Amino acid sequence: MLRILGEGELEIVGRLVDASNAVLYCRVRGAGPGGAEATLACVYKPVRGERPLWDFPVGTLANRERAAYLVSEAAGWAIAPPTVLRDGPFGRGMVQLWVEVDETADVVDMVRRSDRRLRRIALFDAVVNNADRKGGHLLPVRGGHVHGVDHGICFAVEPKLRTVLWGWRGRPLGTRERATLERLRTALDGELGAGLRELLSRREVDATSRRIDDLLATGRFPEPDPDRPVIPWPPF
Repeated sequence: MLRILGEGELEIVGRLVDASNAVLYCRVRGAGPGGAEATLACVYKPVRGERPLWDFPVGTLANRERAAYLVSEAAGWAIAPPTVLRDGPFGRGMVQLWVEVDETADVVDMVRRSDRRLRRIALFDAVVNNADRKGGHLLPVRGGHVHGVDHGICFAVEPKLRTVLWGWRGRPLGTRERATLERLRTALDGELGAGLRELLSRREVDATSRRIDDLLATGRFPEPDPDRPVIPWPPF
């Protein structure tokens, strides 16, 4: 799947007009298992379509999306859909597998109830310092799994966690959660860290390590910062 996303023929089908940056709905064709041609639906976000932000370096959002995918995979959380960086019709950008959402799932209700399926996403956001976890960025699929998307403004050095997932604030981490964080911390000193340094600044990678260290030291989910906004607007 990653090979098709990264090397297949990319065809633009339309644009998601509600997005703040250029987000193009595409089809990508390439060789699947056994050499048979396969077609995947995907999202293409060209770097040239990124809106400049005052608190993030220009032209880095696509890299951050890919970095979030690497962390998600290293942790085994399967939150970010398969994501690659590649050239496309409008230049280099991020290409991510399109997720078909279960329309019967009520995301607002899931957030209000602190649905247990969102807990791993709340922890992931704390690790990557997600500054924009809106309810609309949560994509439940048939079978019960929930994906998270739109990770372009993650990995800042300064604390910027803004999320609708505060239902676990201050709660103790579970044994498996601690083990996952320890595995991530080790990976940041090895292959994962090397991969992230190709996408982020060294300070941003070091800050990610410190956030994991802090989570392990407190043994709890983070609390909202009373001195800054901690919920994105709009929240959904």
